[in-house]
Amino acid sequence: MLRISVIDRRTERRLVLEGKLIGPWVAELRKAWKAASRELDSRALVVDVKNVCVISEEGENALLQLMSEGAMFRCGGVLTKHLIQELRRRSKRNSNEAGQAVQCRVQDDQGHK
Repeated sequence: MLRISVIDRRTERRLVLEGKLIGPWVAELRKAWKAASRELDSRALVVDVKNVCVISEEGENALLQLMSEGAMFRCGGVLTKHLIQELRRRSKRNSNEAGQAVQCRVQDDQGHK
């Protein structure tokens, strides 16, 4: 099961994910991302994966796609932070191969890169 909460702040709209990012929940994440992307009014869109306990390969691919579309990520814990950093490297490799620049940022609980 995956719970997706949307938190609106003055400078950002945050999608908070909790649970397992697997199978059918990956499609739900994509729907929530598209809905949250509307009416941002120059705010950042941040995906918070601090409370995700399992991420399938399909889930990784979805996060990679969101990253390539400009998502910023907030994570906590060694494994989640490592996964996001690995996806960031893959994203950069893919963008270098395609000749595109991709900007993404990984932050831990304290807002450090």
